[in-house]
Amino acid sequence: MDSAEFTWVVPVEHPAFAGHFPARPIVPGVVLLDQALVLAARLHGVPATAGWQVAQAKFFVPVGPGAVLRFALQVTPRGAIGFRVICDGRDVASGNLVPLAP
Repeated sequence: MDSAEFTWVVPVEHPAFAGHFPARPIVPGVVLLDQALVLAARLHGVPATAGWQVAQAKFFVPVGPGAVLRFALQVTPRGAIGFRVICDGRDVASGNLVPLAP
């Protein structure tokens, strides 16, 4: 499999919202990266605990609790995984993940 799309609905009660930010909660970038890494591992057919390097990551717009996010992943010619996170037709984040050698 060279590409895949996954949908993730941000849990309204996600523990990250307690610190980001109680008056206007937003999903921290690290939570988006964590989800991208879990999905990249699934695409590669390796355990979620496999080692990865975040080669690049950009965050464009904030998203909040209950957002429906589409993760589009694509294996690059060099074996990295490029990802895009989309919500309501807008890019939320993008980047590249590189699997670490075992």
